[in-house]
Amino acid sequence: MKTPFINKEQAESIIKQYPTPFHIYDEKGIRENARRVQKAFAWNKGFKEYFAVKATPNPFILKILKEEGCGVDCSSYTELLMSRACGFSGEEIMFSSNVTPAEDYLLARELGANINLDDFTHIDYLDRLCGIPKLICCRYNPGGKFEMHNQIMDNPGDAKYGFTKSQIIEGFKILKAKGAEQFGLHSFLASNTVTDEYYPKLAEILFELAVEIQKETGCKFKFINLSGGVGIAYRPDQRGNDIMKIGEGVREAYERILIPNGMGDVAIYTEMGRFMLAPYGHLVTKVLHFKHIYKEYAGVDACAANLMRPAMYGAYHHITVLGKEDLPCDRVYDVTGGLCENNDKFAIDRPLPELEVGDILVIHDTGAHGFAMGYNYNGKLRSAELLLREDNSVQLIRRAETPSDYFATFDFCDLFKK
Repeated sequence: MKTPFINKEQAESIIKQYPTPFHIYDEKGIRENARRVQKAFAWNKGFKEYFAVKATPNPFILKILKEEGCGVDCSSYTELLMSRACGFSGEEIMFSSNVTPAEDYLLARELGANINLDDFTHIDYLDRLCGIPKLICCRYNPGGKFEMHNQIMDNPGDAKYGFTKSQIIEGFKILKAKGAEQFGLHSFLASNTVTDEYYPKLAEILFELAVEIQKETGCKFKFINLSGGVGIAYRPDQRGNDIMKIGEGVREAYERILIPNGMGDVAIYTEMGRFMLAPYGHLVTKVLHFKHIYKEYAGVDACAANLMRPAMYGAYHHITVLGKEDLPCDRVYDVTGGLCENNDKFAIDRPLPELEVGDILVIHDTGAHGFAMGYNYNGKLRSAELLLREDNSVQLIRRAETPSDYFATFDFCDLFKK
């Protein structure tokens, strides 16, 4: 079973000050998980987790992770600005972008970030723009299908990211000739994997490639970045990842491949968003209406503008009805929002306890790619974000949008200034 980190009494108290819907994050859970990740890779002297800012772009969250020793993985100008405002600088920042505008690279260089090139053509582009830094990284795409145990995990050959093998070898030669002195290697082969073997398998692929590149080009690798892709158990009956076992699997590959080839000083980096934050966020919403037609519908005050994943991917998010955790799930509902889109559903044919108007629902695992993917379709306003502190106090870390926010970009006309 999935247990919320707030109960009904807490939720009712919070709602008196911050009306639903809202996202709330668990500081204690975030810190404990960050420490588990650090422990799992403590065998590697240079290890660093670069939290994927895109997953939860909130400065209060980023500052917590900074206190726990994490860096940031940025993919845009705005994410770089937010990271700078939170005190990140230099090699605390990994900049992994694609179809990159000039101003993004210029800001990354100004901040001294680790730049991870996504494409062969970006070598000359970056060089003409601001020169090649002494430390540079490239993103590898092996193509084809990524399989484990004869099961297709993802299809890198259809992904728009990264260099081919021949391109990356040639690319490192060119970068070295242009003055780069240290190098990084990066790859992302599968998303939301729930297997302890994904990172070790990816590590094996990258370690072997790094050995080959170093022998052929003479490039010395400072780090190998396993990126993200480590998932969570969204379903209550699903087995989650064991980060300690994952770290041990990467260590085994490191000692088997890198150390015998004189590369025992290479740092391991990760860029996890979902694993770091998803379980430690809830979307809290109230039941507003019921509809009894061909199916039973429970309408809530949140919608896909607050949590896009179920509508976009058909993703499962568990739902707890606060105060009814011990009641039988003997009713079946589609739980819907109010957008003018039929896919605006948090759950389809979901067994739940009998619902009533005013019931408080906790939608689990929204701490990553939840609020971040929100939008304003139908003029819906984005919700507040709250932080449940370790002392059980609640802090507002992003206020809810108002109509004035929605109309703010019409500031060049007088229509909405009254």
